Amino acid sequence: MAQSTIPKNGLNALLTPEESVLILIDHQPFQFANLHSHEPTMVVNNVIALAKTAKVFNVPTILTTVLADRGGKLIKGLQDVFPDQKPIDRTFINTWEDSRVVSAVKKTGRKKLIMAALWSEICLAMPAIQAAGEGYEVYAVTDASGGVSVEAHEMAVRRMVMAGVVPITWMAVAGELQRDWARADQAKAVGGMFAEHGGGTGIAFAWELQLLGQKAGAGA
Repeated sequence: MAQSTIPKNGLNALLTPEESVLILIDHQPFQFANLHSHEPTMVVNNVIALAKTAKVFNVPTILTTVLADRGGKLIKGLQDVFPDQKPIDRTFINTWEDSRVVSAVKKTGRKKLIMAALWSEICLAMPAIQAAGEGYEVYAVTDASGGVSVEAHEMAVRRMVMAGVVPITWMAVAGELQRDWARADQAKAVGGMFAEHGGGTGIAFAWELQLLGQKAGAGA
């Protein structure tokens, strides 16, 4: 099988909306129940923000669950971003062994895979490593993923990096897809998303908008 040839530097090492596809794996109640590498509410916040980012930039998004009848449906906030999309429900632990998921990716014709999953050490590492080995450029969103312990998550990231997977965070994904604030339509949507999901950045952004509104009112 072809090995991943992700460029380690240069412009081609960055994400673009036209080349990317997002795969969100197993953000279900059972998986959250034993999440100890991160505060669960932060992973909820971040994966929803990541999904909204993909939607803003028209990045195809594949939702998947494992044994949903037992592990629970996709968390509501995430499903609400794509209300009409039914997640692919698997029995395979490794998402990349499910032919439906691989076919959905191949139909997009895209080679940059952005992945987030619960848990990092199993449901993220396994498909990320396999897809990287098959020639895809794989980016693992570490703060929209999590493991059963800090050690489990960290070892998963180390293992993926050794296999050529690029670790990244959801805000970095948004920044690379936006790339230029002159893209006004997307910039407005990204600003709104940061205000809702960006923590301190969101607070600062809301304050900036308030100042701009005051200046506009004073000039009227």
